Amino acid sequence: MAAYVISEVKLLDKEAAANYMRHAAASIEKYDGHYLARGVDPVVVEGESTDRKIVIVEFPSLERAKEWYTSPAYAEALQFRNKALERKLTFVDGVAQFAAQ
Repeated sequence: MAAYVISEVKLLDKEAAANYMRHAAASIEKYDGHYLARGVDPVVVEGESTDRKIVIVEFPSLERAKEWYTSPAYAEALQFRNKALERKLTFVDGVAQFAAQ
């Protein structure tokens, strides 16, 4: 079952962010993930608005997402994260697909 990594991001430093994004993208691809949304402005229709950008990455499973997050490949990106951005990071399972009846 697919899983999703959802980031709410505030950029702090453009150069560090460029380095972070380059390394993060390479690591995501290595762990079979792909971007569904990357650095987009949310349209808040209920609740409090935010000035943060949204990033959504799909992985084949929650286990694969966790492997990516703790991987040496993603650790390279994390070297730049604290200078690059502030974020809230959430992992969620997708909905199981049902066979047509």
